[in-house]
Amino acid sequence: MTPHARHSWDWRATQCLALWLAVGSMLLLGSCAVVGNITQLDDGYYRVVRRSTRDSLAGTIPNQQLYVQQHADTLLLTPNPAPGAPIATYRYTMQPNHRLLLLRRRLDLDVFALPFKVRPPQGGVPVQLNTNFNAAIYVGRRLDFYSLHTKRATPFGATPHIRATGIGYGAFVGMGSTFVSADVTGPRPTSADYEGLVLHGGLAAIYDARAFNIGLATGIDQLMGADGPYWIYRHKPWFGVLFGLDLN
Repeated sequence: MTPHARHSWDWRATQCLALWLAVGSMLLLGSCAVVGNITQLDDGYYRVVRRSTRDSLAGTIPNQQLYVQQHADTLLLTPNPAPGAPIATYRYTMQPNHRLLLLRRRLDLDVFALPFKVRPPQGGVPVQLNTNFNAAIYVGRRLDFYSLHTKRATPFGATPHIRATGIGYGAFVGMGSTFVSADVTGPRPTSADYEGLVLHGGLAAIYDARAFNIGLATGIDQLMGADGPYWIYRHKPWFGVLFGLDLN
């Protein structure tokens, strides 16, 4: 195979893996949506980001951070009062034909596993799919959106319906393993094949369906040991998928 043909194959392989990664992630994101329904909001501070134009009651709610408490299909919304001003609490009853979208921001701490990393071609080695063990601790900004309304009233009363969607972005650090051989140690080939320890860090975007978290990540690795300076993937970017558990 000529160098030009090899380069073309590597590029096509990279494109195919990137497309597969994108399609797989979209399918996973879509499957998560069905488990993001809750019936009770946690008490806390939220912001109204969208309200139904037909909902005159929602139009009276201040566009600021509010302390929200839920009692069945009724919300108690209390804005932060100005110094010396009386505390006013708004009562909002969710209706089937009205929708209210609330946003809650918070710090996010997760532990993630990385099932695989995609490494672009380096040093004559074609695109690699690394399925070794990898784990990371993630810290970032979390945005939780809650779409609220009620299902139509039954003889037992109205049932609140809350669709919860969480997204986030942040950084991660962690460790994992990778297969090391003479093919990936550049000008000073290693004398034996082995599983090497790598430390990694990078950036990630996550989606939370409340049952579990998934996300896309990009990062760089540092191979530990004597072969580290000669490793062809040293400080080279990789792309992968995260699966994890929300610690907070």
